[in-house]
Amino acid sequence: MTFAIHGLPVARGIAIGRAVMMGGRVDVAHYFIEARQIESEIDRLRSARDAVVDEIRRLQQTIAGMGPKEAPHELTALLDVHLMLLQDQDLIDGVKHWITDRLYNAEWALTTQLEVLARQFDEMEDEYLRERKADLEQVAERVLRTMKGVASPAVPPPRRHGSMRQQDLLLDGTVDVPLILIAHDLSPADMLHFKQSVFAGFATDVGGRNSHTAIVARSMDIPAVVGSRSASQLVRQDDWVIIDGDAGVMIVDPSPIILAEYGFKQRQAELERGRLARLRHTPAVTLDGEKIELLANIELPEDAAGALAAGAVGVGLFRSEFMFMGRNGNLPDEEEQYLAYRRAVEGMQGLPVTIRTVDVGADKPLDDSRRDAAHLNPALGLRAIRWSLADPAMFLTQLRAILRAAAHGKVNMLVPMLAHLSEIRQTRALLEFARAELDHRGVAYGPVALGAMIEIPAAALTIRTFLKHFDFLSIGTNDLTQYTLAIDRADESVAHLYDPCHPAVLQLLAGTIAESRAQGKPVSVCGEMAGDVALTRLLLGLGLRSFSMHPAQILAVKQEVLRADTARLGAWARQVVAAEEPELLLVAATPAPLPRP
Repeated sequence: MTFAIHGLPVARGIAIGRAVMMGGRVDVAHYFIEARQIESEIDRLRSARDAVVDEIRRLQQTIAGMGPKEAPHELTALLDVHLMLLQDQDLIDGVKHWITDRLYNAEWALTTQLEVLARQFDEMEDEYLRERKADLEQVAERVLRTMKGVASPAVPPPRRHGSMRQQDLLLDGTVDVPLILIAHDLSPADMLHFKQSVFAGFATDVGGRNSHTAIVARSMDIPAVVGSRSASQLVRQDDWVIIDGDAGVMIVDPSPIILAEYGFKQRQAELERGRLARLRHTPAVTLDGEKIELLANIELPEDAAGALAAGAVGVGLFRSEFMFMGRNGNLPDEEEQYLAYRRAVEGMQGLPVTIRTVDVGADKPLDDSRRDAAHLNPALGLRAIRWSLADPAMFLTQLRAILRAAAHGKVNMLVPMLAHLSEIRQTRALLEFARAELDHRGVAYGPVALGAMIEIPAAALTIRTFLKHFDFLSIGTNDLTQYTLAIDRADESVAHLYDPCHPAVLQLLAGTIAESRAQGKPVSVCGEMAGDVALTRLLLGLGLRSFSMHPAQILAVKQEVLRADTARLGAWARQVVAAEEPELLLVAATPAPLPRP
């Protein structure tokens, strides 16, 4: 019987094949131990953890000998995260506490501490950090399996015998068809094996748009659906399944008609992807001759390679905070930051790199020990530039590192969450002080253009003040929408009200772009709106000429740019911004695409 399972679309495309089920979670015993057994239980736990650490390090050595296509850098980074979690002192001390004080057996102690830390992750405001709970669960699962003497989940071989069904005939008359991996969750190590196999797509019960599975799926360009909740229970080994990565749907046991329909869609999508790939070296110029800058958002220096491969003409947002998180207070020093920024700059081969200063704080804690539970509204607390200005020594370290990296290529510096003139003045003063420190030390550094993120309504409403003090602006539409509408994106009960096309958001966006252009200052959008092809024409009509997005979205946005005539879009865009219900005009009145050049 045909049925559908809905999840989150995280990587575009369609995959059709047989289901391969990955083993589920391991069951563990829960019992009390004698006091004399405490040390032996701790030793057993330590041995299991060390065995998992060795396993991950062997995988890292394997990856080191592979190319970027076989093992993308995202896998390397995620394995590093797993190693860090395995050696996290909060996890280690917590487990020892349950063994020593409560006399829990090692497995029980580990699962109990996992629950404690998982609750802390669930309370995090930032979606990306909240979804790191899955990484914690995976390392604990591997330790539990090692203690129990159970191998890590392995992928069973698909069935290659039996009668050929009608669906088989629709796929070139062979049972040697693509395979779809179905799992509760996938770890970075699992993803490495996944990449080396013949799998065409995957679905998981858990995960979100920023989960590690989603990140790797996008980097590998593999159709995927995550957060399906029950896929691993409802799908059986060797079932026929369709992964619709565009809609976030998995269809199980499709009828021949449905299978034929999706087979056609799959072939059409492959043709479209091939056609988009040919646009990589095509300049992003509209039909009326407007040059558009398509930039990439990156998190790690190694992401520069993917940005270049996608045809980005620079990095519009390098999120430096990922270097600071999860280090238990051991923040990166100036040399470590400088080398990382330098790798990103040199990796872009002369193209500009915009580095955002660290964006952490109450809703993006550096680690669990720094969380401040006393504040009920972490999104409104000590975060981003507020946090940096509260710790001048840390901020000066980062400023010096960025300035030094600018000696190796064009670097822009972007400051997040500014709202007050006093913050602007403090930031500029510290930047000058950082230059003076480098001069005193005789260390080489380069020039940087200084920019501000416009993500608080107060900043958008006082945009002329910002333009007096900054070389460029970058609009963070994610937070701008959240703060304008007073919507907590992490709260499922109000998430449906999060609307970047709300009239208030569009008016702030339009005003910022118009005033920046009037004063001759560059302005870009680096939030999710920049990579949404449904909004490309609107942004062009509002006068935006610089977009920064995930590298995977660049070619699709470039296609919209090549088909657009900004001279025709201006009046329509102004109508959309002035409308009470802009989404109706976006759906019904978007100018029809002009002929391709």
